[in-house]
Amino acid sequence: MDLRIFTEPQQGATYETLLTVAKATEDLGFDAFFRSDHYLKMGSGDGLPGPTDAWITLAGLARETQRIRLGTLMTAGTFRLPGVLAIQVAQVDQMSGGRVELGLGAGWFEEEHQAYGIPFPKEKFARLEEQLAIVTGLWATEVGETFDFHGSYYDLTASPALPKPAQRRIPVLIGGHGATRTPRLAGKYADEFNMPFASVEDSERQFGRVRAAAEETGRKGDDLVYSNALVVCVGKDDQEVARRAAAIGREVDELKINGLAGSPDEVVEKIGRYQEAGSQRIYLQLLDLDDLDHLELISSQVQSQLS
Repeated sequence: MDLRIFTEPQQGATYETLLTVAKATEDLGFDAFFRSDHYLKMGSGDGLPGPTDAWITLAGLARETQRIRLGTLMTAGTFRLPGVLAIQVAQVDQMSGGRVELGLGAGWFEEEHQAYGIPFPKEKFARLEEQLAIVTGLWATEVGETFDFHGSYYDLTASPALPKPAQRRIPVLIGGHGATRTPRLAGKYADEFNMPFASVEDSERQFGRVRAAAEETGRKGDDLVYSNALVVCVGKDDQEVARRAAAIGREVDELKINGLAGSPDEVVEKIGRYQEAGSQRIYLQLLDLDDLDHLELISSQVQSQLS
């Protein structure tokens, strides 16, 4: 079971804070550092000092880390034109020596689009399908050949399809709860399917849908990695769990139902239930980025039991 660290910087974090967490992620033996792609805080808090851009952040981290994978859960398809996104991600992959992964979603948070003047189209899912075809198509085009795409929303003619990533294929992550369209897209384009903030039972059902959709395209269900994203709140004792829950504005009982909360042994047991449902990788949503002792505890007493 891979454990990855997943951050939400729109809630308030500088690049230096993210760099500190990413370096701790690497030093403590976690598999990857991922971040959200949002420009506006959600819920309580002031969001200061303001948002950071996902791919600018990852470009910096690509040069300041050595081992960990780097990526997004999820890049919003509404934020970037697909050709531009393909260039950006390929360049960051080169800068990292081939450690980048792209989570790509349709985009959903209308208020952040309004706040920063970003168009928020109605037909987001249909656009996402074209974006996936374009990004993966550009990367797959051989050097010296050109790429063309003529869709309902995007039109590319004689693209040189450059630059190329360092990896032969950058892993593409698709996620979500949708019962029909999401599994179909994942079955066709994804290297990994991520089920965010869902129960064991809902995850198992959705993994099954994605497996079936992959097989309908001629792939094997096991061609994909299956993962979950869950908020994490671990403590050596009840008091420490309660303190960490309060620091992120959550209740312990709710976190135990909807996330990974409690003692290290409790969290390991619940991760085991997700593993039995087919999950191979967990993205630990770390909401208090100043609590590096939390990361150390997860590494020494949770990850060590899963190794």
